[in-house]
Amino acid sequence: MPRGMSVEHTIAFVGAGNMAGALIRGLIGTATVPAAHIIAADPDQPRLRRLEAELGIRVTSDNAEAVREATVVILATKPQVFAQLLPGVASALNEDTLLVSIAAGISTPMIEDAFPAGSRVVRTMPNTPALVGAGATAIAGGSHATDADLDLAETLFRSVGICVRVPEEQIDAVTGLSGSGPAYVFAMIEALRDAGAREGLPEETALQLAAQTVFGAARLLLEEREAPEVLRERVTSPGGTTRAGLDALTAAGFADAILGAVRAATRRSVELGKIAEGAAT
Repeated sequence: MPRGMSVEHTIAFVGAGNMAGALIRGLIGTATVPAAHIIAADPDQPRLRRLEAELGIRVTSDNAEAVREATVVILATKPQVFAQLLPGVASALNEDTLLVSIAAGISTPMIEDAFPAGSRVVRTMPNTPALVGAGATAIAGGSHATDADLDLAETLFRSVGICVRVPEEQIDAVTGLSGSGPAYVFAMIEALRDAGAREGLPEETALQLAAQTVFGAARLLLEEREAPEVLRERVTSPGGTTRAGLDALTAAGFADAILGAVRAATRRSVELGKIAEGAAT
């Protein structure tokens, strides 16, 4: 299903935080799902009222009410409270409803165990640039999910960016890379801003240049379809300014720092899953 294709489903969101809100806006904005076919459940009444007024969706504080008529349920709660909410959702679920989870660290077996036998589950890991339609989402199917289920999940998440399929055992690595990755990029932009200011630029000018440089480099990489190594060498003249900067990054352990960040976030994703599984037993 290409991006922008409409789907004939009623979508219920259990949890209406930032990521759920981004996906709801994307689904409506791309005409993938009409507002009348979306219902969001959350204990935060002001948040629900804002979504209702802005987007025209249906809202409720009752998870069971939200999922009762849905053909797709998106589980969009924090992993720490995931186990507490599953029984109430499971009791109201239709047997042919597709479950889509965006909770970090929560495995498809854990979700399947909380729902009736044979429940179809798709686990996903989106990231925060979905808020501006530039997200990166990875999806993995549970033991009962069909190709059609994965196609549907791809269609939904392409409304807020790109979507790729991976085996479930790679989802924690996706969390460490693209799930947490925007924060690494923000930290880099922050460092570029501060470095530019230290070299004499006004701070606001340095920030504008740093942000646009990161955006432009990423866009060039995606549009040129070249390896980053190729593009890096293309802009690096022997003995030039870029070479001097790259040598300084290497000396400071730049690549090792990124490797460490992705590894630490990946391991934390695994830990969160174990904590959630412990809470469910």
